[in-house]
Amino acid sequence: MARETGQRDVPVSLAKPEAIIFDMDGTLFQTESLLLPAYHKMFDILREEGLYSGPTPPEERILSGLGQLLSEIWKNVMPDVDEAVHRRADEILLKLEIEGLKAGISTLYPGVEGTLRKLKERGVRLFVCSNGLEDYIHSIVTVHRLQDVFEGLYSAGGQGTSTKVQLLRLLLDHFGIGKAWMVGDRSSDVQAGKENGQTVIGCGYAGFGRDEELKGSDVIISSFDELIGLYDSAE
Repeated sequence: MARETGQRDVPVSLAKPEAIIFDMDGTLFQTESLLLPAYHKMFDILREEGLYSGPTPPEERILSGLGQLLSEIWKNVMPDVDEAVHRRADEILLKLEIEGLKAGISTLYPGVEGTLRKLKERGVRLFVCSNGLEDYIHSIVTVHRLQDVFEGLYSAGGQGTSTKVQLLRLLLDHFGIGKAWMVGDRSSDVQAGKENGQTVIGCGYAGFGRDEELKGSDVIISSFDELIGLYDSAE
């Protein structure tokens, strides 16, 4: 018998998974450590190119959208510009973030690497399922030397999906996974896990979403390393 952690403390029974599937931003990766410097520089470039005028939108606009597809994020950040500007923003932001990663400007959440390696040692198959761009996800994994940890990296940009429900279904089908935990910090992660019949572990430590983002999770954790105890006590 496991116990829900973080915001809720109600006994729950978790089935031991054959695989654990992770969101990236706000789950494994402290997105703001890389995103915010790139975000401000991106708007400087857009202004220089004559594609955007006025002040840089508040950081909260992009942080509140983390976990969504970039096409949806830009609608909130820059609702009054042409879609071509959104596509140019994709290009600039990706370039700046990869440059930042290579320069060492990024941080994983505490305990991520050690916890992932302990789970792998226990024989758990580990995957990433993210709405981010393909090169962005691969770059994070490469820079933080986690290539040997993950069996597969699935991204909306790489697989061309429009929802995380579809993306997770592709991953489960491709790798023949029947019983998994979906671990993430946004409502899209909860929806993806539940609509694919999987257990959902909500991450309550990032702080990007509101409390209702994780409604429907089977368990909510307040630190990443709690996953070890949950897995060891699962039946």
